[in-house]
Amino acid sequence: MAYNANKPYNTLALLPPKVKIESTAVLKKTIAASRALSELKGAIKNLPNPTLFIDTINLQEAQASSAIENIITTQDELFKASIADKKTENAATKEVIHYKDALWYGVKQLEKKPVLTTNLFIAIMQIIKENKSSIRNASGTQLRNPSTKKVVYTPPEGQTIIRDKLKNLETFMNIEDDMDPLIKMAIIHYQFEAIHPFFDGNGRTGRIILLLYLKLSGLMEMPALYLSNYIIQHKSDYYINLRNVTEKGDWETWILFMLDMIEQTAKNGRKQIADIENVMIKMGKEIQKKLPKIYSKELLEILFRLPYTKRNFLEDAGLGNLKTVGNYLMELEQAGFLKSEQVGKEKLYLNYKLMEVLKK
Repeated sequence: MAYNANKPYNTLALLPPKVKIESTAVLKKTIAASRALSELKGAIKNLPNPTLFIDTINLQEAQASSAIENIITTQDELFKASIADKKTENAATKEVIHYKDALWYGVKQLEKKPVLTTNLFIAIMQIIKENKSSIRNASGTQLRNPSTKKVVYTPPEGQTIIRDKLKNLETFMNIEDDMDPLIKMAIIHYQFEAIHPFFDGNGRTGRIILLLYLKLSGLMEMPALYLSNYIIQHKSDYYINLRNVTEKGDWETWILFMLDMIEQTAKNGRKQIADIENVMIKMGKEIQKKLPKIYSKELLEILFRLPYTKRNFLEDAGLGNLKTVGNYLMELEQAGFLKSEQVGKEKLYLNYKLMEVLKK
């Protein structure tokens, strides 16, 4: 029976696909993507503190992933809101921060129990959306072209059908087999988006699952990939390739797209880490020269964990009481290393050189 975009796709095939997936082109691209990912993983391990920059990368990923759903906030607003005591009134910024919280919730759950489940997906979606909704239990969900309003896809309907397909997806994710995990990752992402189990938050939940699967499969220890920026840059291709799996069974083009996303994102991530490291080393030497009494490795790492910092961060790191560390930050500002900004009742300090690298 021919595929009909206006009817619920209850015939969505279970996994694994019943067609040949590992073509010569796919296997060749898998090698390139795996190499790039391995090099990024090595670059992170070689950092003086491997957790450095992870918060920054996660916030950038949260911002880009939300932007795909037309939830727009600026990096500056997001970085400030993530550390300021003053609660942000910007609804978009709040939703992006929920994405970051959902990602870290997923990471922590995987560390407790290394398995991806429907219940975990529901919990992630609930954190993103800040509600208690669950699997879709009503008909009428359809995806439309934003310009023409034409229906382009109607996902499966009925809680039993949706849960059965999610259960099959769980099995495919967690079982050990001979398929390369990066190829599996591409198949997993298509299947989750095709099932479209929630009323809202499917795209962002699906992109978090991508990062969690890379951790589950041992390809990344931390969620240090800024994947959503690639999707923004190739948004049309992303959605066309998704639809072509559904409408034409074209797995190869979809998998090649996803492998290229991993390869290019890993290469860009490695370059960004190198750029940040270079700025960090240069600034460290300048602080040592101009302000030798306040310089320490711990201080430098705090200044590069996120673009904004505040007195509490330095105090929590044991660098002195609030008055002492406040003086440190003022000296750093006077010497031209930081710029201060009043947010509510507290003062935040911007490492503007770090921000310049992040905005490239």
